[in-house]
Amino acid sequence: MTERIVSFVMSGGVGSRLWPLSREDNPKQFHDLSGDGSMLAKTLRRLAARPEGETPIFLIASERHAERVHADLAGLDLAGGGPLFEPTGRNTAAAVALATLRTLSEFGDSLVLVVPSDHEISTSSQFWRSVEAGAEAARAGRLVVFGIKPAQPETGYGYIEVAADRAGVFDVSRFVEKPDLATARGYLKAGNFYWNTGIFLFRASAMRDAFAAFEPKIWQTTETAYLAATSDLSGLYMPIELYTAIPSTSIDYAIMERAEHIAMVPAGFRWNDLGSWQSLLDVGPSDSKGNVIVGDVVAIDCENSYIRGDGRLLSAIGMKDVAIVSTSDATFVAPVSHSQHVKKIVEQLEKSGRLEARFTPAHDRVIESGAWRRRVHHWLFQETLPLWSTSGVDDRHGGFHEALGLDASPLMKPKRMRTQARQVYAFAVAKARGWNGPADRLISHGIGFMAGKGRTGKGGWVRTLNVDGSVVDATEDAYDHSCVLLALAHAHMSGNPDALRLGEETFAFLDAHLEDRRMTGFLETSDGEGERRSNPHMHLLEAFLAWHQATGERAHLRRAARIIDLFRSHFFDPESWTLGEYFDAEWKPSAGEKGTWTEPGHHFEWASLLVDFARRSGQAELSGFARKLYASAIANGLNRATGLAYGAVSRQGLPLDRVSRSWPQAEAIKAAIALDGSGGPDLKPEIEARVGRLFRWHIDPAPLGLWIDRIDERGRSLASDVPASIFYHLVCALTQYLDGTAEKAT
Repeated sequence: MTERIVSFVMSGGVGSRLWPLSREDNPKQFHDLSGDGSMLAKTLRRLAARPEGETPIFLIASERHAERVHADLAGLDLAGGGPLFEPTGRNTAAAVALATLRTLSEFGDSLVLVVPSDHEISTSSQFWRSVEAGAEAARAGRLVVFGIKPAQPETGYGYIEVAADRAGVFDVSRFVEKPDLATARGYLKAGNFYWNTGIFLFRASAMRDAFAAFEPKIWQTTETAYLAATSDLSGLYMPIELYTAIPSTSIDYAIMERAEHIAMVPAGFRWNDLGSWQSLLDVGPSDSKGNVIVGDVVAIDCENSYIRGDGRLLSAIGMKDVAIVSTSDATFVAPVSHSQHVKKIVEQLEKSGRLEARFTPAHDRVIESGAWRRRVHHWLFQETLPLWSTSGVDDRHGGFHEALGLDASPLMKPKRMRTQARQVYAFAVAKARGWNGPADRLISHGIGFMAGKGRTGKGGWVRTLNVDGSVVDATEDAYDHSCVLLALAHAHMSGNPDALRLGEETFAFLDAHLEDRRMTGFLETSDGEGERRSNPHMHLLEAFLAWHQATGERAHLRRAARIIDLFRSHFFDPESWTLGEYFDAEWKPSAGEKGTWTEPGHHFEWASLLVDFARRSGQAELSGFARKLYASAIANGLNRATGLAYGAVSRQGLPLDRVSRSWPQAEAIKAAIALDGSGGPDLKPEIEARVGRLFRWHIDPAPLGLWIDRIDERGRSLASDVPASIFYHLVCALTQYLDGTAEKAT
């Protein structure tokens, strides 16, 4: 009886050498590069085609790509296998340890086959004949690798040097890293060097023993994460706090370069790791002149070139031995012989925070700038401003209602100070944009209620009032004070006679009671209690910039600069391009999940403010930070089913709050507008796409002048009311959109 072989597919890498097609959010294993399905689907089909013998098939993939994985698994018989999702990448040693643990726990001491997900292999029968040729050595306890006889000196592959041949199975002398060209020529001439395919076959107990001997910590930490995993019909999921404890290194460094008696089987199949545009030219269907042409391409007098156009017409004349790859937002051109060096381009894009390094544009982007102008203008000035300037106003008790029902009736909820201030701000912005409604009266109405009912004895502002204006919560909160300052700045610019005095009083309170004595930002509340958050600081930055706009006084820029310093030193993580939310008193990330919590909506808000501060201060490098925040939020923070931003994701891009609210979508519009023309890509199509999604999911399904604030991950409404605190997000974002596309309309 043929022995069981438990197969594992590793689907983790980004494939940056195939940029601009392959990117972090859409790596090469999910692309159809040869016309017969994605690389991942083809690998799974190859494993399922074993002529005889039990072959459970497992997939080790990033949890971020779960939806893509499930799409490729559809219709495939995995023979009792399934996906194992990594919450964050920990390199191939962790993946092999995980494969070994899964095999031992479910199938005992079986043979294990580990393969990459993105290699081109000639036929399934040839593949399996080679694997079976190594089975006897693996059964005997040897770790088995598979090598390809080199056809030319290749600098993009690792090599295996072999010694004695024992009935078609060679003893491995050593593994060699990717060589330079002269060394590769020497290997080819020597005749005893093979390309390393990265395919491994071993008995589970042999790999377990190798980890025990060489990397016990990797084994122990992987086992801890595996034993704490949860499973459902969609796969196995491991806790991120345990999985991140696994040392990150490759299986080559951890085990293969240190173990003894490793065997190599010469592969009897044609193989290509599709790691460069040259490799796609080598394996693709070529025309009579040796060109591989993909997509909408017109090529005249071209030879031996890979020319691919995704999304638009690409034309070329007289090209020879070049790679030309054009997507909707980027084009790559290089001699085919140099195409491996595309990674240098990606590294340069990463350094400058270019969106194109990580994010794949949506296929449904609207190209025409200003396409949504008419709908936006009508909704703002004919629907929502008339509604909220009447039904949203509490003419009996003063101020503004905290929320409206979906029938536009006021809901008798406590009135938060931040909401009152935001309504004042929104009506001031609408007035500045040319709204002919009663903005001055509404601004005075709101400020009168706030100042008459909501001041504290120390000169600050309370957190919450009852409907009738009596105080519910007198806490003096930094977040609320930032909203009050923002409203007063815009009220002052709109001509309100009380705003400047109230603003000066609020600044005096801020300095006396909310400023951290150590000069490291601001306290959450005047009593100094509670954890520290980046979000109130972001809103204070917004307020300081508004007061600089209102008065021209550089003192407000100096205030803003202190928050920028906090952003640089504590809030922003340069490795993941993410912004932390929760911190301890020393500005270290909070323990547990809170320390990994990031919000795409706040990334968008910070991006806009950083561009604004850069323009006012001359610190142009801040636009690079803004681009990185925007790129991170778009690449990792979106629900791919709806295109909407999640409520929160981890620093590794895993959804923590899958609800999509309306305000992050509005802030995404503002961020794209701010970044357009700041040294990155043309974001006008992205702006139109963001406006389109806001209307598609949040505004158009709602009653006139209202919006659906909360949407689940499948696009279904979770809204039971319409919070007034969101009104200013929508008014500000959409007026900025109208301003930015005004030339198009004339």
